[in-house]
Amino acid sequence: MSAGEVEVEGKRLPVRRTSGQCLRAVTFTMEGWQHAAIEQNPEKPSRWGGLARSGHQVVQFKDVLTNRFVAVAVAVDGEAEENGGGKEQEPETGGRCD
Repeated sequence: MSAGEVEVEGKRLPVRRTSGQCLRAVTFTMEGWQHAAIEQNPEKPSRWGGLARSGHQVVQFKDVLTNRFVAVAVAVDGEAEENGGGKEQEPETGGRCD
């Protein structure tokens, strides 16, 4: 997700920034369900935030309809590894992307 767009199931999709924390995100449809892939905030004091701070690409996947995180994937040395589900995200407070 470090480029301006990504390819999902043969479709090119734009990478956008979230309004609250300026994290990279991509919305896509898979098997009829709309999901969002959102990069991990490295400032979070969680295991996932720690991995992001140490240079790993951590992406959380959210079901757009329920607004619940459904999975986390960590990219290490170009290989993605699924690490289970997440929890419901707290609403983001306002912010601005620089």
